[in-house]
Amino acid sequence: MSIQSFQPGQIVYVIIRNPHAQDVANVQEAAVVQNPDAPGDLALFVYETYYPLNDEVAVFSSSSEAENAFQEAFGYTKIEGYYG
Repeated sequence: MSIQSFQPGQIVYVIIRNPHAQDVANVQEAAVVQNPDAPGDLALFVYETYYPLNDEVAVFSSSSEAENAFQEAFGYTKIEGYYG
């Protein structure tokens, strides 16, 4: 999806890495919001933090689409519901 197609209030899904353990990633729900640091720009609100919404972030419109991309990138684990 192009970043121009997102609207404030929209719920999307992103693959996000744990900042404390870079070998751990998961699919996370995020909200598209107005960027409080850059009026007129959009941001992703995840884990009580704003992230710039730009072409460097893989954003998916559904959780299943994000899960499929995650599995292609990181593979499956033996523990269902855990990705790492």
